[in-house]
Amino acid sequence: MYGLLQKLAAEFIGTFALVFAGVGAVCADQYLRSQSQTGLGLLGIAIAYGSATAIMVTAFAHISGAHLNPAVTIGFWVTKRLGTIQSIFYCVAQLLGAVAAAYLLTAIIPDQAWRPIGLGTPDLGPDFTRWHAMVLEGVMAFILVTVYFATVLDERGAFNKVAGFAVGLAVAADVLVAAPFLGASAVNPARTFATTLASRHNWHGHGVFWVGPLFGGVIAGVIYDRLFLKDQPPA
Repeated sequence: MYGLLQKLAAEFIGTFALVFAGVGAVCADQYLRSQSQTGLGLLGIAIAYGSATAIMVTAFAHISGAHLNPAVTIGFWVTKRLGTIQSIFYCVAQLLGAVAAAYLLTAIIPDQAWRPIGLGTPDLGPDFTRWHAMVLEGVMAFILVTVYFATVLDERGAFNKVAGFAVGLAVAADVLVAAPFLGASAVNPARTFATTLASRHNWHGHGVFWVGPLFGGVIAGVIYDRLFLKDQPPA
């Protein structure tokens, strides 16, 4: 049985790693393009996010559950599978891990790799309203949290075999669908907050990248809990 500090450390390290890898891939793509070379492309960035998430979920799911995303944590909180205080601590650990990764990237990679793109901070695309953005973020978060509940939480799921892989694929799919319109935030409010803060990006529209994922996480958690976990009481 792991203690709270150990769980928070797992959330911090896991979120740090996936943000460092995912945002690092976005910056690497920009750097290659600035050197007139072929960039990683959308698929390469999605693979970086997805693989980093898969690795971290596999590494830390047995300790903290490896939420690594406030959208996942709020799904646990609304279904009473995680207490209010612990949920807040989880989110704080995730935010701190993401911020640490973002600031470290700005310190060690060339300015031309991150400054022109604001460290990959997501933003609304042309002709893409806040309403459209919230719906897109919400739907993709719904998919991610549903996969998380089905593989990591559900004891009848395939946790021992495919949980990390499945969650990683869900994140990669999120990036592939949403990045062309909003940027590669991987429907993770902690990641969006961190890059906005570290790059001193315009905070205009920032709330979209909280409201959409958190709402999607709530809906996914409630639906999976009520439909498929009725006979499994909260821990």
